[in-house]
Amino acid sequence: MRPAPHLLIVDDEPSVLLTLGMIFEQDGYRVTRAASCAEALRELANGHLFDAIITDLNMEAPDIGLDVARAALRLRPRPAVVVCTGYADVKNARAALQMRVDYFATKPVDLDELKLVVGRLSHRDTRLEGEKAS
Repeated sequence: MRPAPHLLIVDDEPSVLLTLGMIFEQDGYRVTRAASCAEALRELANGHLFDAIITDLNMEAPDIGLDVARAALRLRPRPAVVVCTGYADVKNARAALQMRVDYFATKPVDLDELKLVVGRLSHRDTRLEGEKAS
């Protein structure tokens, strides 16, 4: 039996961090929370394996969530990466898509859609994708 998917949620708004974490925990995920880009980067550097990462785009600086996405996309096996923002524009959306994030969502996020996307992405076999990219 496969262990529960491990999800990293990154957002500087405590209520968003708490609520999203609780929603995914109720769905059976193991959830790690980070309240800043710096905290998320420490989690990623600690060797924790995440199946998926949901990161806010604008936290302690504009578009800093792209730093989280960049770091996550370098990991092997590569986790699924979802970027959420209430302040999307053509420039940051293009940057996220050029980095090949798996999903770009605008706030307010449709929770049913987010859960469906994360469920699909977190259950794929990223080891195979990482081996092909090497």
